[in-house]
Amino acid sequence: MSWDVVVWGGGTGGCAAAVQSARTGASTLLLTPGHWLGGMLSAAGVSAPDGHELSCWQTGLWGALIRDLQPRVPEGLDQNWVSCFGFRPDQAEAVLQEWVAAEELLTWWPGTTLLDVGRRADRIDVLTVRYADESISLTPEIVVDGSDLGDLMARAEVPFRWGWEPRECWNEPSAPPRQQLSSDPFFRRQPVQSPTWVAMGQLTEARLPVQPLVEPQEPFRGCLETFGLERTLTYGRLPGGLVMLNWPKQGNDWHIDLGRCISPDPKEKDDLAVAMRRHSRAFLDTLRACSGGALEAGSAFPGPSPELALMPYWREGRRLVGDAVVTECDLLPVAAGRRGPLPLDASGRCTSIAVGTYANDHHYPGEDWPLAPKSCRWGGRWTGTPFCVPLAALVSRSAPNLLMADKAFSVSHMANGATRLQPLMLNLGQAAGLAAALSIRRATVPAELPVEAVQHALLEDPVAPAAVLPLWEWPSWHPDWAQAQRRGLCHPDAVDEQGNLHPAQVSDLSRPQPDGAPCPGPARRFKGRLFHGPDGALRLSCGQGDQTLITLEPAVNQWLMAMRDAEPVELIAAENPWGPWLRVIQVLDASS
Repeated sequence: MSWDVVVWGGGTGGCAAAVQSARTGASTLLLTPGHWLGGMLSAAGVSAPDGHELSCWQTGLWGALIRDLQPRVPEGLDQNWVSCFGFRPDQAEAVLQEWVAAEELLTWWPGTTLLDVGRRADRIDVLTVRYADESISLTPEIVVDGSDLGDLMARAEVPFRWGWEPRECWNEPSAPPRQQLSSDPFFRRQPVQSPTWVAMGQLTEARLPVQPLVEPQEPFRGCLETFGLERTLTYGRLPGGLVMLNWPKQGNDWHIDLGRCISPDPKEKDDLAVAMRRHSRAFLDTLRACSGGALEAGSAFPGPSPELALMPYWREGRRLVGDAVVTECDLLPVAAGRRGPLPLDASGRCTSIAVGTYANDHHYPGEDWPLAPKSCRWGGRWTGTPFCVPLAALVSRSAPNLLMADKAFSVSHMANGATRLQPLMLNLGQAAGLAAALSIRRATVPAELPVEAVQHALLEDPVAPAAVLPLWEWPSWHPDWAQAQRRGLCHPDAVDEQGNLHPAQVSDLSRPQPDGAPCPGPARRFKGRLFHGPDGALRLSCGQGDQTLITLEPAVNQWLMAMRDAEPVELIAAENPWGPWLRVIQVLDASS
């Protein structure tokens, strides 16, 4: 059976790649081992996404997902304190399945097993799969690996990385030196970040006990020490009081014998899954006991255990040895006077096709791994500074008709802590799917595709235009957003070290205004006096007492930061009682 593009894997990026490939005109087959599409967004239950919260980053398929979820969550997406977005796994899955069903050129085969990958010289030639009790040979022109663990890449014997790299490899400040890496047994026991099998709880009471009614026992003894019971449970609260349990500190992260996740022995993989599920169920039972019944087992997934996700949340697996590699040095804020944040080729062209923003975050047992800071205060809260992913990080010369579309693209172990999140995977998958379809149209392979073709097609996409440059000042809803992105591509030297487009290069563009922002959920007016904290925090003093303020809007942030302390202000904001904060959408009056 011949297809232009075949996408393997049930990762978030795999679904995005298949949708975008079909939308761009390629006949596309999506193969998933499970019966849900969305990977960590839905099937793995991580439906409180981190990163990309600011309106300037809400572009591409990530922005489209947020917009399509809004009418399905009438109470608003402000549901917890780990993220500005919270939704039930089935709500995200419904959106993704509708996207897939709407594309005439896209066929989806759920419940598929990848049996073999055949190569002819350097080209992936044949995929053999089992679907509907048949063994079927597929002959795609372009192959996309959209799995969390890089399963197809490994079957094709494409070179990949696994585990840590020493500091001497790329001069990454947070990587261990070679001598420590070779002598400390920790790095052999913990080759990759710890995964989690998400469990879902259900809050049965509006108020939780101030103190746990029983103390948690090993291995969960310290799970409530940092934040207490209420904050621990509302960390991942979702609509209707569903609770996402994805807790790193003495919680349900899994640390034991992680090499089994890429073992060729199915029994080793099955044993790992059984152990992870048992561990997460025990964590849920521990928190139920601590809450005295205020938390019960939730119901979020089909099957006999509706409280347990359909798949693990893999934070890291195999990683492609690509034509370029994203390292920690590419993530970190750029000091004034040094090179800007954009990846450039030898001729000075920007090669970015996706923007990431998440703060670098690594999960291991024990103490937090010391990481170079890449966050800043913005809009009254901490946010990750942006970085770019170049097209060359998705391809390898050893298999030029293969594209990576999920977290197994070419990235270092240290940088993977910032690149593995849902919003970037949606947009990186979108770029991979678009590159696959453009390769078909141009009768070439992705490794030979001009990066400008991918960049401009992403910016001009009629359904979900996607940012390729990290421009802080331009919200995605602004009418001149795409023009600013194109100007930055033409003049990459005008993008400064903070990711702002120099004013001299945008004199013909109107400045963003704070009254054009969409309102993703219920919002109302608040009056009071504004106060600034010493660390960039914002506070509104009003009749209801002091309220923490945050904003996701660039112009609102500029306005609030420019106001004087104790200045009267009237705002439109959405209230998040679990933050707790008011998310400011618009400043109505700053004079009375």
